[in-house]
Amino acid sequence: MGIFERYLSVWVALAMLAGLAGGRLLPGLFATMGGWEYANINLVIAVLIWLMIYPMMKQIDFTAVKNIHRRPKGLTVTLTVNWLIKPFTMALLAIVFIRYIFGSFTGLISPELADDYIAGMILLGVAPCTAMVFVWSQLTRGDANYTLVQVAVNDLVMVVAFAPIAAFLLGVTDVIVPWNTLFLSVILFIVIPLVAGLITRKWLGTGQALQTFGSRIKPLSILGLIFTVVLLFGFQAPRILAKPLDIALIAIPLIIQTVLIFAITYYWMYKWREPHSIAAPGGMIGASNFFELAVAVAISLFGLNSGAALATVVGVLVEVPIMLALVAYANRTRDRFPMVHAS
Repeated sequence: MGIFERYLSVWVALAMLAGLAGGRLLPGLFATMGGWEYANINLVIAVLIWLMIYPMMKQIDFTAVKNIHRRPKGLTVTLTVNWLIKPFTMALLAIVFIRYIFGSFTGLISPELADDYIAGMILLGVAPCTAMVFVWSQLTRGDANYTLVQVAVNDLVMVVAFAPIAAFLLGVTDVIVPWNTLFLSVILFIVIPLVAGLITRKWLGTGQALQTFGSRIKPLSILGLIFTVVLLFGFQAPRILAKPLDIALIAIPLIIQTVLIFAITYYWMYKWREPHSIAAPGGMIGASNFFELAVAVAISLFGLNSGAALATVVGVLVEVPIMLALVAYANRTRDRFPMVHAS
């Protein structure tokens, strides 16, 4: 590994501090960049995420994708965990910690804020990852073809399942899905980089030229991740510094949820003897969240300055460092999985 990959956790920690400092010292600059968005998707961060995703997308082999159905177990685990387990464990953890442990038992969070925070956390739990999972998959040497199919199938399920599950868990009659956010995310984070990767493969072929090109652009993926962290923490610096205790309290059940869902998926894949290149990305999809969608719905339902919106933002801030820890764990346990290919 190069110096970027070897000390990635250090760079991310420094990026978090840099973002907080930048948001505090240069609020106008970060506010301006934060305003460059469409459909609740920040365009600067979209470009950075695109840089992170593209190196993996150029590995997609469409001749192998069509054979994914021969290994259905990975998809079965991913879909079951993401849609029949994850939303309900998130709701349970949110209620236990926010309403009772940090609410009525200790008085750290008021009942009104508790309800808002729980709502935001539930929205995170009903939105499995679309974009960043490609980054986590790349860092764990995941099967690029299978990861694409896992994400694509989850997005299709999300179209029909997100609103009813969210409405049921929130106890509201109607959840309006911001379709522009959902569709724009799919286009920006799947379709465009996928087409770019396909063009790259056609142009360079699948031999040494493609590998050399991949080695040259690999640092861009890590730099994109680091600058994304800087911007995320810079955009939210005022909120973090204004309510540090609430941020920490919300983060606790979110961290537990992230680790729990990864553990369930990863262990299930292990018991079913799926290869590591399928198990690791599958665990990452459920553990991480489609935070753009969660933030957009929280704002539309509860308002920009609501506790629900704040809780979804905390999910964004917690995700990167925790997912990097899970990436490190997945890489350390690679040898426990059968050494077979997914396609």
